[in-house]
Amino acid sequence: MAYTTIDKPSDYFETVLYAGNSGTQSITSLDFQPDWCWFKARNNTDTHAVFDSVRGVTKRLIPDNSSAEGTQSNGLTHFLSNGFTVGDAGIVNQGYNYVAWNWKAGTSFTNDASSTGIGTIDSNGSVSSDAGFGIVKWSGTGSAGTIAHNMGSTPSYLIIKRLSDANWLVQATTLGYGNFLALNTTAASSSASTLVTGVSSTLVTLGNNGSVNGSGQDYIGYFFSEKKGYSKFGSYSANGNAANNTFVYTGFKVGWVLIKRSSSSGEGWFIFDSTRSPANLNVNELRADTSSAETTGSHYIDFLSNGFKPKTAGAGIGGSGDTYIYMAFAENPFVTSSGVPACAR
Repeated sequence: MAYTTIDKPSDYFETVLYAGNSGTQSITSLDFQPDWCWFKARNNTDTHAVFDSVRGVTKRLIPDNSSAEGTQSNGLTHFLSNGFTVGDAGIVNQGYNYVAWNWKAGTSFTNDASSTGIGTIDSNGSVSSDAGFGIVKWSGTGSAGTIAHNMGSTPSYLIIKRLSDANWLVQATTLGYGNFLALNTTAASSSASTLVTGVSSTLVTLGNNGSVNGSGQDYIGYFFSEKKGYSKFGSYSANGNAANNTFVYTGFKVGWVLIKRSSSSGEGWFIFDSTRSPANLNVNELRADTSSAETTGSHYIDFLSNGFKPKTAGAGIGGSGDTYIYMAFAENPFVTSSGVPACAR
């Protein structure tokens, strides 16, 4: 079996940097048409902003707070075959430097559960079975049930947002079912038995908790399953040694990682990528749970050819005895589908 089926990760995920022009501009440097775009002004304290092709252009969500979906007519206005167009909203295109993280799904689906017999709650979305990524939308029933995700593989990392005012729910299988984190807070892992109670290659099983399945409430889910050489979702225990902290094996040269301490509260969601920091040590950090501008030098991390290593004793990503969850995507696979080692970093 081939080491990976994705020799070019930038066909499915890519980070892009651009300077805002306080008007309208199209960013056309991607290798695909994106379906999920996550924006942040690097040198300003505007909120994060998320747009996706399932909810439609101009429909904004804010990862760093619990606010409801809003219409941002001058935000992301078009998905293009090689990028996107933005208006003059401060969250995407004023006189600041921006980063946009972009994922491709691309195959639309609609599931009428009563007609197909698949699941008990209707769902629709856009998925990539190759990349293990799905954007899934549903309306809650208030009763435990199942939704079809159409990904063809079992998701191991789920980010769910009720489109009305509610925290962002993060369910990682490494935490165990019933345990969850909130993307917009610094809280530790908590438990609730009525959230996501199971996943399979076809279905996500939901309890009746209002965060995932309230009667008459609309939800969006960003679901991920691991693909060897392209994505990895797991956890690690740090040792607090800045010079030689825990090595985390991913099986690819890391291009982007999101890290959160799960064992105790008080630390946020740290985002590092190799586009903002093309040379090691990687020192440019943003946090998903706050609108703060990019900072440099508070936490250090090595992006390696087959994983990553915190280079800090700080509690954010490397505290002694602390447990962290992460989601990571590749810049390059460690070994290509033909068995050729990719370039080391």
